[in-house]
Amino acid sequence: MDLKKLQNGSDVRGIALEGVKGEEVNLTNEASYKIAKAFSIWLKKRLNKDSVKITLGRDSRLSGPALAENVMKGLSSEENVEVVYFNLCTTPAMFMSCVNEEVNADGAIMITASHLPFNRNGLKFFTKDGGAEKEDIIDILTIANEMELEDVEAKYETLDFLSMYAADLVKKIKQRTGEEKPFSGKKIIVDAGNGSGGFFASKVLEVLGADTSGSVYLDPDGSFPNHVPNPELKDVMDSFSEIVKKENADLGIIFDTDVDRAAAVDKSGEEISRNKLVALMASICLEEAAGSYIVTDSVTSSGLKEFIEEKGGVHHRFKRGYKNVINEGIRLNKEGKECLLAIETSGHCALKENYFLDDGAYMVVKILVKFFELSKENKTFDDLIGSLKEAKEEAELRATFLVEDFKEYGANLLEDFKVYVKEKMEGASFEEPNFEGVRVNVERDGIKGWVLLRLSLHDPVLPINIESENEGGVENIKKEILDFLKDYEVKF
Repeated sequence: MDLKKLQNGSDVRGIALEGVKGEEVNLTNEASYKIAKAFSIWLKKRLNKDSVKITLGRDSRLSGPALAENVMKGLSSEENVEVVYFNLCTTPAMFMSCVNEEVNADGAIMITASHLPFNRNGLKFFTKDGGAEKEDIIDILTIANEMELEDVEAKYETLDFLSMYAADLVKKIKQRTGEEKPFSGKKIIVDAGNGSGGFFASKVLEVLGADTSGSVYLDPDGSFPNHVPNPELKDVMDSFSEIVKKENADLGIIFDTDVDRAAAVDKSGEEISRNKLVALMASICLEEAAGSYIVTDSVTSSGLKEFIEEKGGVHHRFKRGYKNVINEGIRLNKEGKECLLAIETSGHCALKENYFLDDGAYMVVKILVKFFELSKENKTFDDLIGSLKEAKEEAELRATFLVEDFKEYGANLLEDFKVYVKEKMEGASFEEPNFEGVRVNVERDGIKGWVLLRLSLHDPVLPINIESENEGGVENIKKEILDFLKDYEVKF
């Protein structure tokens, strides 16, 4: 097969296990071998080096060990490639192995498919400059298509880098709190979703004095028997909220599979995710540098924009997709516009102080330090973000295009929607500036809200996000959007 079909934006993803009807394995052992070999060739060329050091890690997925073995065979088939295998690891830690002075890897590969179903898997690539870009993946897969499979032995060293990574997080928290055991007397629990994040309870929180009893799903299990490891999902957050309250914990931390995303739950069971998570991280950053730009994805609420501006920040709402958000933050800094934070409502959070790496564990470090500071003043997170105005109602609809050339069709649909807004939508005005799709503010007949129509990054889908500050507002706006779409070739 053409290995370019495995590209998913800035990484590689595919079906790695049988077991789901109609889903045939395409991320095969042969494919992983060829892609890994191609990465080593690409890396040598990029760095203009004859020999390179490449680290490899994986999350808890069932297909991980077999893919890792074949990745290492692919790397070993290329001359002058030193391979260091970390076994179970996190995606952010793999990048850190490139900048860690002791390891000093030239490149890194993480085997993960984030929160996708158990039969999926993928490859993420890093250099000292950060994660691979979309164009890099095209180049790597182009080389991979020319590779031949050889019968070679996987040659590698092993290293428990996750423990080294955890020790560095502990060191940072001790330095910033000024205490060896800053969480003594506090109960902080973790939901790792049976992914790679279980280490955070034993190797970070317990070392810092926290009681982590009551933590759930810490053991790696790639069948994900308890819940989808995705802190963006409402049912997942609601379930963890109940656990936090039941355990009478002071704070709850939840990670996705490969720990590049996270969210929190406070003592009362209040979920700190999506807009609230953005508000919390923005507050922390704006205390450090008033006036900073805060880059978010396109679906953040109007209340969040007001909140950031009230805190003295500049809200820069950009395109959906964590790489888009991160790269925009980097671009703003290059232009001399200070941006400390680039964050997506999904939980991807990248900080300027941490290489603009979307690292869920590092974000939690920032949250824990603020939790410590607030506790010293007998305050809670509500004292920090309680003024955030939240929508009364919200909804996301997904319309699937029924045409083959969905990108052009979708672009034309959005242009038509602009005309519809001008001519037929009462009390509607366009959000400016706007960097993705068409976002419209609606204020009429006691309703105040907004709607965003945008095109999916990769799929033939038109996501539609609606929020309202008033009861019944979502249904009112939704009815009008459905009326607009009735003449287009889409289905819900």
